[in-house]
Amino acid sequence: MNRHGHFDALARTLHWLMAAMILAMLFIGAGMVVSLAWRPALLDLHRPLGIAILLLVVVRLINRLRSPPPPLPADLPAIQKFAAHASHWLLYGLMFAMPLIGWSMLSAGGYPIVLFGGVHLPAIAPHSPDLYALLRPAHTVLAYVLFATVLGHLGAALFHAWVRRDGVFSSMARSGKSAP
Repeated sequence: MNRHGHFDALARTLHWLMAAMILAMLFIGAGMVVSLAWRPALLDLHRPLGIAILLLVVVRLINRLRSPPPPLPADLPAIQKFAAHASHWLLYGLMFAMPLIGWSMLSAGGYPIVLFGGVHLPAIAPHSPDLYALLRPAHTVLAYVLFATVLGHLGAALFHAWVRRDGVFSSMARSGKSAP
């Protein structure tokens, strides 16, 4: 159990790295929808970034199981504790689901999944226009759910930092080591 009141260095690094990657993905995804001129270049970024997020969330989950997060403040209302735990698991679920659905969608559409350096990923779903038609809007809807969940997470973090000032925000923002 983490008794230090702070997340370990790997957890903090993965959190902030993936936060930047997910925000980039949300903006890249929105850009792909609105710009035909930039769409090919944005797709070339979107696919490998999605796979990188998928791989990093596996590392992150293993690290979370190995080094549990610090406990929430004892005086935090039960509904807020529930919301914190539920939203974190929702974020993990979305970080897994979004890349897998995107990969499946491209597989079903018969599109190649090309990463940097010409590496091709295998199809993970059968070529099926019907399946593609189901997965495409699912990917979009889950992107909106992810965006809303990220906004809620950010709002809660700022609430802990600016209103409660209870150390929850600093447990992810700093190492907890004393300054010299």
